[in-house]
Amino acid sequence: MLDDTLAARLGRVGVWHGGLGTAPAAVAREAAQEIEELGYGALWFGEGPASKEALSHAGLLLAATRRLPVATGIANIWVRDATAMNAGANTLAEAYPGRFVLGLGASHAPLVDGRGHAYAKPLAAMRTYLDGMDAAAYEAPLPDGPPARVLAALGPKMLELSATRAAGGHSYFVTPEHTAQAREVLGDGPLLAPEQAVLLESDPVAARALARDHMGVYLALPNYVNNLRRLGFEDDDFTGGGSDRLVDAIVAWGDADAIRERVRAHHDAGADHVAIQPLAPHRGLGLDQLRELAPVLLAG
Repeated sequence: MLDDTLAARLGRVGVWHGGLGTAPAAVAREAAQEIEELGYGALWFGEGPASKEALSHAGLLLAATRRLPVATGIANIWVRDATAMNAGANTLAEAYPGRFVLGLGASHAPLVDGRGHAYAKPLAAMRTYLDGMDAAAYEAPLPDGPPARVLAALGPKMLELSATRAAGGHSYFVTPEHTAQAREVLGDGPLLAPEQAVLLESDPVAARALARDHMGVYLALPNYVNNLRRLGFEDDDFTGGGSDRLVDAIVAWGDADAIRERVRAHHDAGADHVAIQPLAPHRGLGLDQLRELAPVLLAG
């Protein structure tokens, strides 16, 4: 069911933060509180094979904040069954009205098969999973409305599914050009919430080095590479940690104005909400960057 108020609840700019998944709970709580105080519209986080479990992590962050929407970006459909996902989402949505967003995704074969599951036909698997969630029994108190859910979506078929079976799509490791294509597939109404990696660093050598460190894991995953090929990138762009052209397309680096322009490009292309992911040396949390960017990105 589409949620017409979801885009308004999330605001125009939020934060996507992978580092909170491996940070101590106390550090994650403090970071979430500061992100809320800075005025960002929502806090997204990922779920890796060695990070905090997504739904308990969401509960930790929701409990630490007062108003901030918290979104899984994404909760992996292969590692908990549909009944468990439905129960967890309802539990959080009832406890924190209007603040929990369930981002669901099919993840990637290397991350799924390595955990003893069998990754296959992700689109069909997602359809079946959503059917299971919708049919699942749940006898505890329900939230006022069904938990908002979005689907991790890159290709046109998953984007179509996110428009018909969810509130919209969450795209990751994408460009504004992909955002424009995604909006065309989604049409008007469904939420479109891309992630955008950002880095306050004006030295091209330093910025691209840190960007390549961030991008390496994703360039080893076929789903992302295939999506980039659809956007016109070629074999040479994927060697050596990524060509300058690819690095500059995926990571917005430079001063605050340069990052504002990239976020604006996503909005102009049809994004309702852009979740910025701060990159920092030594896998830091990048809160200093979020502090500097807040008055630039959240003004007006």
